[in-house]
Amino acid sequence: MACLVLAPAVMAKQAEPVRVASKNFAENYLLAEIVAQLLEGQGITVERAFGLGGTLICYQALLNDEIDLYVEYTGTLSQAILQRPEVTGREELNAVIAERGLHLMPQLGFNNTYAIAVRRQLAESLGLRNIGDLAEYPELRLVFSHEFLERGDGWPGLSKRYALPHSVEGIEHALAYQAIADGAIDATDAYSTDGELSRYPLRVLEDDLAYFPAYMAAPLVRSEWLQGAPVAAQSVRRLAGLMDAAAMQRLNAEVAVSDKSYVEVASEFIDSNRKALGLEGRVLQSATATFWADMAGHVIRHLQLTGLALGAAIFIGLILSLAVFSNRRLADAVVYFCGLLQTVPSLALLALMIPVFGIGFTPAVVALFLYSLLPIVRNAVTALATVDPTLVRVSEALGLSRWQQLRYLRVPLSLPMIFAGIRTAAVISIGTATLAAFIGAGGLGEPIVVGLSLNDTDMILRGAIPAAMLAILAEFLFAALQKRVSRGYQ
Repeated sequence: MACLVLAPAVMAKQAEPVRVASKNFAENYLLAEIVAQLLEGQGITVERAFGLGGTLICYQALLNDEIDLYVEYTGTLSQAILQRPEVTGREELNAVIAERGLHLMPQLGFNNTYAIAVRRQLAESLGLRNIGDLAEYPELRLVFSHEFLERGDGWPGLSKRYALPHSVEGIEHALAYQAIADGAIDATDAYSTDGELSRYPLRVLEDDLAYFPAYMAAPLVRSEWLQGAPVAAQSVRRLAGLMDAAAMQRLNAEVAVSDKSYVEVASEFIDSNRKALGLEGRVLQSATATFWADMAGHVIRHLQLTGLALGAAIFIGLILSLAVFSNRRLADAVVYFCGLLQTVPSLALLALMIPVFGIGFTPAVVALFLYSLLPIVRNAVTALATVDPTLVRVSEALGLSRWQQLRYLRVPLSLPMIFAGIRTAAVISIGTATLAAFIGAGGLGEPIVVGLSLNDTDMILRGAIPAAMLAILAEFLFAALQKRVSRGYQ
């Protein structure tokens, strides 16, 4: 991936790196990258936490001082976060969020409101022009993004306002466009500045009852950061008013239609607006991040996540199993508790970690550790507790102590099942770790998340294939380790 960054003539003084985050959809990736490259052009170090799993995760990360800024939308802030639909203007919003230590910076210049899009051919055949026209066709397949289905300014309020009787389902936002183009669905929610609107034959229905509020994009920051990083804050303010809706849609289309990376498009935008951004006269230098360098970084972070979590699960899980296997009720309770942890959806468990551990590496490792416990503990407890009773009686008759029974009888006979549990836990951990990208932990989930947001199959495969290879490699390594350990008992 190649891009251009700005080498400043005089490096700005910024003691701490600026932590820039984004939500997990294409436009927010692009805007976050524009902010990041702008700051880097001023000589300011940037830490990226892109693709966080939704509005509330980004907002909570900001409140918890895990990030410094991300681009939010006024309608989302008032409706989904504050749940104050009557508060619409930037100044009014700032008056409300000031007590939370937050500040909404000047708006970027465009309104990315929600819209309902249908296939153009279907719209023409049925005469669909307004959202209210959908009520006449309850058989239409309406499929919306998961966040739209839950938000107060999404489907719940929209269906009431327009008396829409449809039964709806959820889908990842970026995948909806391909689904509607293929005829798999009839209508979906869209953002009015989406680049895909110019790629697919769609018609945006008019919001004739003016249900959707304005969604003016603007950087949402911590007030403390605003005061402590005046150089960075001034740089970000220069983006105010630079993008109208048409310009934003063109930028999005560069990614969605022209197959450019959001990094390249962000770099081109900054290059074409150097004067307005206060970067005129600064030298452009090429900064090339190779495919293999990116991949190596993702693999190393993935190994760090899974290695630490799995190692802790093996150590604690085996000690716990050895302590409780002889007490049937206690062992059942421990296995049951570990099983309960597995019933929590992985993405939900990661999100639940945020209020306690914040975002990033630590909550991901804790969640992966909890998910790895069940197969290790269940297999170890079952194997140790079900050793042939005859052999146990023989060992007792020979005068072997409890420790000697474990050392020479129970553990050697249990090794196949114990290692089976460890191998299962390793595969689960490697696969689940891809979801850690939604809370800013990085790893091989990062290209998958980006690929889903951009509907880019190649990008998805960049994360999925190495993750599958790591899982296969883990199987072989633990199989070899099992053979070596087994020989030690012979």
